[in-house]
Amino acid sequence: MSDANSIHPVPENALSVTRLPMLYTSSRHTEIANIRNSLRSGQQPMADWKGGPLAVSAVPGAGKSTGMAAAAAIAIARQYENRDALRPKIRRQLVVVTFTRSAAANIKAKIRKYLREGLSLPQTGFVVYTLHGLALNIASRHPELSGLELDYVTLITPNQSHRFIRTAVEKWIANNPRLYAQLMEGIQFDGEETERLRRQSVLRTEVLPELATAVIHEAKSSGMTPEDLQQLSYQSTDAYQILKIAAGLYEQYQTLMRDRDFIDYDDMILAALRVLENESARKIEQKQVFAVFEDEAQDSSPLQTRLLEILASGEEGERGIGRWGDGEMGRQGEKSNSQSPMPNALCPITNSQINLIRVGDPNQAINSTFTPADPIYFRTFCQECDSQGLLATMNQAGRSSRIIIETANFALEWVNSLYQSKQKQSSSDSTPSLPFRNQKILPVDANDPQPNANPAAIGSGVEIYTPSDIHNTVELLSKRIIELFPEDNDNNGSAAILVRENRQGNWLSQALRPICKKHNILLYDVGEQDRHSHVPEEILAILQFCDRPHSPDFLKAALGVLVKRRLIEPQDLNALASLPEEFLYPSPLAAPQTEAVKKTAEFCRDLLNARLELPLYQLISFIALKLDYQQAELATADKLSERINQQIAGEISLGAILGTLSEIVSSERFEGVDTEDSEARYTRRNQLTIITMHKAKGLDWDYVFLPFLHENLIPGKFWVPPQRKFLGDFTLSEVARAQIRASLHGETKLPDVIEAWEQAKHLKIAEEYRLLYVAMTRAKRLLWISAAKKAPFTWSKPDNLQEQPACPVFSALKREFTECVVEEAKPNLTMVRS
Repeated sequence: MSDANSIHPVPENALSVTRLPMLYTSSRHTEIANIRNSLRSGQQPMADWKGGPLAVSAVPGAGKSTGMAAAAAIAIARQYENRDALRPKIRRQLVVVTFTRSAAANIKAKIRKYLREGLSLPQTGFVVYTLHGLALNIASRHPELSGLELDYVTLITPNQSHRFIRTAVEKWIANNPRLYAQLMEGIQFDGEETERLRRQSVLRTEVLPELATAVIHEAKSSGMTPEDLQQLSYQSTDAYQILKIAAGLYEQYQTLMRDRDFIDYDDMILAALRVLENESARKIEQKQVFAVFEDEAQDSSPLQTRLLEILASGEEGERGIGRWGDGEMGRQGEKSNSQSPMPNALCPITNSQINLIRVGDPNQAINSTFTPADPIYFRTFCQECDSQGLLATMNQAGRSSRIIIETANFALEWVNSLYQSKQKQSSSDSTPSLPFRNQKILPVDANDPQPNANPAAIGSGVEIYTPSDIHNTVELLSKRIIELFPEDNDNNGSAAILVRENRQGNWLSQALRPICKKHNILLYDVGEQDRHSHVPEEILAILQFCDRPHSPDFLKAALGVLVKRRLIEPQDLNALASLPEEFLYPSPLAAPQTEAVKKTAEFCRDLLNARLELPLYQLISFIALKLDYQQAELATADKLSERINQQIAGEISLGAILGTLSEIVSSERFEGVDTEDSEARYTRRNQLTIITMHKAKGLDWDYVFLPFLHENLIPGKFWVPPQRKFLGDFTLSEVARAQIRASLHGETKLPDVIEAWEQAKHLKIAEEYRLLYVAMTRAKRLLWISAAKKAPFTWSKPDNLQEQPACPVFSALKREFTECVVEEAKPNLTMVRS
């Protein structure tokens, strides 16, 4: 789990300064050279760095953390040079910024090892933070400037944020009846009461909360205030006034946050930037830092980029190359400054020096369509550095066997060529950027120090299957897994099945568990562990419905849980929830219900009857059984029931249960928390892990299985849910996000609704192809891929099989790597691609 979801106590002396000891010896040059020469050619530019900006574009498995740790140790050692000249000055520290706690722990250990064993230096002179940890450190040490008094504010949790957003939606609707009426009208509306109630439910529970969530994160992470967004809305001409609605929702949300003394993670960075706006405080912070090294830079947001650039900008006269000069970099800075609606603190740094190394892989940017992360900032940084000869490329990787590298490179080139051919055929003036940076993975040299680099492939190294259906997929998967995990071998490799959706993982887990148990193969379903944390939230939704069954909101929330648990068929929940009484207890004159609706209503009535017939202390256990919880989930529910009964002893009522359970859910005291060894749990030997492609980033296994590679998921299609079609063939949230990003990117004109929707579609499809690339490059010795001829259109109905076209990349791989195509009659293909 990202450390963005945790706050750690910040030592008061975390960035304290000390006198520079006289530790530089005549042998130091030799030791530095030895570390430098132990690195690959792509890692050496970081070790050679002595100041200024440096961009490092790294392929998967290139050894980013090793290269960064070595460069960090060497940079610290160089601070000991010219000791007589430096002795009067205070000692500065290197700030290393990573994305997760586990990554921070990993790189910290590597830096310490280089300092201790390679350089015989004290293991000091650096600090490692997550981005939010760094921001909090700065803000908390200058509370009078940041406005962040930690004793009086509370970090908002996701559940609390969701409640605030729902409240903001209701307040906005009450204050903006005209704009709300326009949304209700949609494309056309005949005024029919049932349809009015259905649209009201869709807007209040889906469209507006989704719009608020997307815009608040996108705008706030870019430093845009509600007022900035309101000003930007004047440039938009759409009939719904989407950005004006978004600004109103954002304003309501911020008011709720201020009134209740809550902050979120973006507030931490904004608070740190407020500190750095003050010249005196800025100099204090900058004097403590001689450089900043950033990992996973492709996932930075505008605020994060700005914070690191300010911190890495030394005083005039310090060693370093100008970040923004008189050339193209300076002109881009001026352009952004003149056009950006952001405050001055967020405008690019001009005429200053920056000691900043940013390391990332644009081809692994897989978070930008659902988080504020935007890879354009790292790409721009790479382009600017490249124009000055300050771009390093780490293109050698020892993780995977050569055939897997060749397969991943082919996928990258094929997707880019597909886009290039479409651009030639298009008559549009706008040409979207290619999904991938043209950067091939190369195997390492023969004398590379990495143990077992580019390991020998298992069999052909890549196996391509086309099962008849998803059940045949399980048969082929099982057979290959059993071959790879012989029972008489205690030293089997690690394996993982990477899925696009959690629902696929859940279905596979149920299908494979008996087979794995029979053959003594340890199966670890990461999604199942995560699902346990949702037990309190699901039970709360059911109990709220039992308490107030005539509430459309509570009914819809309960029905959502039942659909998620696959206890009822997916259907238009808004239509059912708009008239609760008619749905639950239809009158003789009501329109006939479908069989699916009848079964759903019967399930709901069973829950209501249990509320009336069972003792309250048995209600949670009954709901857990009714929701078909598995053993671990039942244990969680029992623990939850005991805790609630203890807390409400002497006051047993459904209201007391709901109050206690609501407090537990809102405080998220039952949320699963990853520990430092979470990645180790996922990649244990003799274990088959089921994990999503997104969560697999940064990990690797000996054998990787990618089933269900179908076009409807990768790259997928941008579609509008049928219940929202009354607004048009687009979603408000994606249009608003695209318009905000266009403004942040310095475009002179905001795209209209259709253009914004097309841009959003392009970004989504490109990111899905990058996600597949990330999944393929997790494999070390065997990459097993398949696309069944028949598969469900939606995995909420896995039994509803139909013909499904394969992912275009899968089909291209099948045509190119014919020797890797496995026929069912010959599952043990051993030919190796020459």
